[in-house]
Amino acid sequence: MSITPTIVILDGYTINPGDNPWSPVEVLGTCIIHDRTPPELKLERAREADIILTSKCKLDAATLEALPKLKYISMLATGYNNVDVAAAGKRGIPVSNVPAYSTESVVQTTFALLLELATAVGIHDAAVKAGEWVRCPDHAFWKTSILELDGLTLGIVGYGTIGRAVARVGAAFGMRIIAYSPRIPLDPGPTNVRFVSREELFATADVVTLNCPQTADNEGFVDLRLLEAMKPSAFLINVARGGLVNEADLARALQNKIIAGAGLDVVAYEPMRADNPLLTAPNCIFTPHIAWASLAARKRLMTIVAANVSSYLSGAPANVVNTQYL
Repeated sequence: MSITPTIVILDGYTINPGDNPWSPVEVLGTCIIHDRTPPELKLERAREADIILTSKCKLDAATLEALPKLKYISMLATGYNNVDVAAAGKRGIPVSNVPAYSTESVVQTTFALLLELATAVGIHDAAVKAGEWVRCPDHAFWKTSILELDGLTLGIVGYGTIGRAVARVGAAFGMRIIAYSPRIPLDPGPTNVRFVSREELFATADVVTLNCPQTADNEGFVDLRLLEAMKPSAFLINVARGGLVNEADLARALQNKIIAGAGLDVVAYEPMRADNPLLTAPNCIFTPHIAWASLAARKRLMTIVAANVSSYLSGAPANVVNTQYL
């Protein structure tokens, strides 16, 4: 673009709550930053945008049609299910994402959730602080059984960048690695992994971790049928997208001890709704969608977003996810 572009950030607070300046983006155009944008203000705020940066603000086909000035969208995330990428492509609007910026942070949260389920650090910390160790007649006590990860089978759904990194850390714990991917990679990397069907993975894994994108084809695929196929001692970890899981079915599986526990960083509707059935499900632990949110990861995100915008302005957009529609 030869003129100075107007760059509108619709939901920037979680990227920069005060510790991650927008300066790399601000030098690229006239930058208008909104911490949050409610649906009723979306069109008003986006109307003059040449470029939109967004994460959770939904840009469906009708919204895109109402934005005739819009020329480019960059996600503030890896996932892009909140934008109708096909509709954008038909209007000649490239949509870019931010790949691989949060891999190590997501893996860290994956194992934080798993280790909490396996060792119950939070429960034991609370017990000690409540005086139970002071009153204990023995040198040690435990509130739940303690699970050792060594020798267990880790089943990874999705074997992209994050899935491979989860496999690497799981192997370091001594876990056997199996994985499901719609397309088995020619080079699966250095970790010893066996690729299996989705059904076999759920039936044989001691821990299932979801590391795949959400699409129209896999929404809610973790349902009661798959959960009933799991071992009653198994755990489910979801650090991907909440919509991959049928939450009512998972709550039922936990209540009926069909599986032993779940660790979730994401839910279908965020922020979480008060009537989410998982809030009262036994042995279900949560983090509030923080797997991506370390400062190191957010700084990488900012750098890549700025590079996305710069690449578009130079005529060679990078990390485009809707090339097939353009």
